[in-house]
Amino acid sequence: MTRVAGIDCGTNSIRLLVADVHPETGDLVELDRRMTIVRLGQGVDKTGRLAPEALERTFAACREYAEVIRELGAEKLRFVATSASRDAENRDEFVNGVVEILGVEPEVITGDQEAAFSFTGATGELHGTETYLVVDIGGGSTEFVTGNKHVEAARSVDIGCVRLTERHVRHDPPTAEETAAIRADVRAALDLAAETVPIGTAETLVGLAGSVTTVAAIALGLTEYDSEKIHHSRISAAQVAEVTDRLLASTHDERAAIPVIHPGRVDVIIAGALVLREIVERVGASEVVVSEHDILDGIALSVA
Repeated sequence: MTRVAGIDCGTNSIRLLVADVHPETGDLVELDRRMTIVRLGQGVDKTGRLAPEALERTFAACREYAEVIRELGAEKLRFVATSASRDAENRDEFVNGVVEILGVEPEVITGDQEAAFSFTGATGELHGTETYLVVDIGGGSTEFVTGNKHVEAARSVDIGCVRLTERHVRHDPPTAEETAAIRADVRAALDLAAETVPIGTAETLVGLAGSVTTVAAIALGLTEYDSEKIHHSRISAAQVAEVTDRLLASTHDERAAIPVIHPGRVDVIIAGALVLREIVERVGASEVVVSEHDILDGIALSVA
């Protein structure tokens, strides 16, 4: 087993996984997994730049993660950065800060690479023979990947819970017009994804990342976030619709009172749930299989 660390820095959150990985079998023993909401993508859709306060939040999390990596003695580290840092004019500031703190340069990966990592992480434990459609709903982008043991087609599109919230939401709860605008963006992005990925042909829909796991936690009626209960749970299309409707009718304070919603996700979960609902309806899925294993696991496996 090789002790490795993987960091996934997205638009809304930065996450760390330290694990012992068998390089041949792909078996992974998790030692530490943590997530910090840093909102690196704050304002990027409008300004094209990473905000100074967003960079400082991200660097603070990196310092914490550097300490964990040292304490656990990871032999290798891979730092992957996704949508927000792809889009930013001043991404050199981000890269230089990460190098100074962690000693590795963040790899600003393409959407297709992001999709491949997500697929590997999500399906590693699913040993079925069916075709999977893996959907990773992030803060700035959403990845669509089909395949079984290997990726057959992938596409990243610029819809995510942070991007859509910043672009369209001005009221709390969102107005009917704002909700319609979000759904229109998602439907246009689904048309774009369908040009590359046969999104309606897969037998099993697998959903990843915080928007999906939060919707699942609400649907399951959990009183606290429990990864073990959420991982590989199956949430029906009706439950996705019901939770989305509940969130759409709620105020910020009402959402904040739902214990399974992370404080950093309270203001963007409505857009995230709408993305999931539109996907479920578009592909005609009766349910979504929820995975807690995602791009982060794929990154760790790639290091080993």
